[in-house]
Amino acid sequence: MYNILIKNGTVVDGANNPPRKADVRIANGKIVGIGDSLERQGAERVVDAEGCYVTPGFIETHNHYDAPMWWMPNMFPLPGYGITTTINGNCGFAAAPVPRSEDAKNAMIKIFSFFEDIPLSPFHSELPWDWQTWGEYRESMQRHLKVPVNFEFFCGHQSLRLAAMGMDGAKRAATDEEIATMQDMLREALSAGTIGFSSNLLDYDDEGNPVPSLLAQDKEFEALFDVLEEFPGKTFQFIIGVFQRFTGVQDMERMVPLLKDRKFKSQWGGVPTLSYQMARVGELVERHEEYKAKGYPLYTGWTHVPPATQINFNSSLTFAQSNILVWAEFASEMNQNRKLAMLQDETWREKARASWDQAYEQAMFRRPEVVIMRDSQFKVGPYGSDVTFRDVIDAAPAGKHPSDILADWILDNGLGSTLGYDMIKASEDQMVGLFHDPNAVGNLSDSGAHAQMLCGIGDHIDMIKKYVVREKKIPIELAIHNITGKLAAFFGLDDRGVIEEGRNADIAIWHIDEVERRPMIKEFDVPDGSGGRGYRYTREPAPMRMTIANGEPIFDGGFFTGAYPGRIAGYQTNEAFAEAAE
Repeated sequence: MYNILIKNGTVVDGANNPPRKADVRIANGKIVGIGDSLERQGAERVVDAEGCYVTPGFIETHNHYDAPMWWMPNMFPLPGYGITTTINGNCGFAAAPVPRSEDAKNAMIKIFSFFEDIPLSPFHSELPWDWQTWGEYRESMQRHLKVPVNFEFFCGHQSLRLAAMGMDGAKRAATDEEIATMQDMLREALSAGTIGFSSNLLDYDDEGNPVPSLLAQDKEFEALFDVLEEFPGKTFQFIIGVFQRFTGVQDMERMVPLLKDRKFKSQWGGVPTLSYQMARVGELVERHEEYKAKGYPLYTGWTHVPPATQINFNSSLTFAQSNILVWAEFASEMNQNRKLAMLQDETWREKARASWDQAYEQAMFRRPEVVIMRDSQFKVGPYGSDVTFRDVIDAAPAGKHPSDILADWILDNGLGSTLGYDMIKASEDQMVGLFHDPNAVGNLSDSGAHAQMLCGIGDHIDMIKKYVVREKKIPIELAIHNITGKLAAFFGLDDRGVIEEGRNADIAIWHIDEVERRPMIKEFDVPDGSGGRGYRYTREPAPMRMTIANGEPIFDGGFFTGAYPGRIAGYQTNEAFAEAAE
């Protein structure tokens, strides 16, 4: 590791202080000096940041790289977007602890794969599964992996239940003995370095089955919260029904009494920000203000962009979450010949029409004018960013069912074609208010999940360009605070997130005129379990001039450097873990 002197940059420190011209000195992985006209010392590398912002490395607060980190360790393109910390294990989905029963282990993997839309095969072919406890998982990651950015994790409720209860974890409430086992497992995970505990009150699978955490009774949550309180600084994260079944108001009515007097912070996901949500769960906006006024330790999660807006025909998630279950079965079929045969079979089409008519009221296919025929594998069409499913319906014979119209379009255009859809924000003023809100935790990108939809990568740069540069609705220091220091403080990551002497040297250097959230590209780097590679959507780098993690450049001169200084569940020292375990 060599030392670095960053000269002539404009420091935006992450603490919401005004920008200022200053030099920054890095030594032994730490920020050791900030000041005017610092002189080079010894063999320091001097980086000229004239015209650039020098900011803390950005923190992604809601990722799902728990599995993909095993087959894409360079984390392309995160270093090129200035990201130095990624937080995983969200939504109750995690890779540890692992059930002893093979059936329950496979159920845990399948749940994670389905809901986060990550191919199932590489879960089995790329992960060694040489762990059962969370501490063993951490040791395995540190033994097998080198990563460029810092990885933090929640302990997930789905894996916890299945590890304690076997297959019954997906079928029923837990007994007192099983709850005690979950407590022990959570205590071990928190001692081993997880940043907290995550759960899920939202999700149902493609057969209408709830995720295991939806079967947890209040006494189970209370027992797990008792353990969480043993570890100061840890957090609880949970998602609620603000999509699909819209149970969000009832979910919060249940959870707030369990959480309002707790010592730890809870992040709930979250206040509705999309127009179609407001009629169903809009009162959560007022509930959020009520929680703040009463001083409850409740923080809403939010994102300034809509969630994943890509649809493909090899992932069942979008159809399942729209309650179009026959189409979900079609998307789940991996044999391409069988898929094509289904589309041509009148018996299947009849079932598909009936299923289509059962779609949830808010399903995008009920509003074909918002569904975009984004890309055609065979370039037949009609397709393109200005072609909607409404256009395709209008061009079809009168009275033809939309399900049949889509089936015909796929036969013409190919199973590798993709659709998209627009989600309209309820209010830009609401977005701006959340940037200012001390009880709002942003930058929830879902990156790492839904790889064939493209989630999150570069959204923080798009936020800066939109709200700071083009619309001038927030100052640069507030934007940076929301994706660095504010998040580090919430998660207890007090060694990073702010440019301050003594903090870890996680730093991004970038010119505001050079960076953009780049267009989507296909990257064929997802193992398919048979020696081939499937694709994911990603982006070219923003690019940063330089991204530094723990004092070492990981992106420099337009390219990934090949350095892997990231820490895995490592914001505390091993001594701190040992003390917590005792």
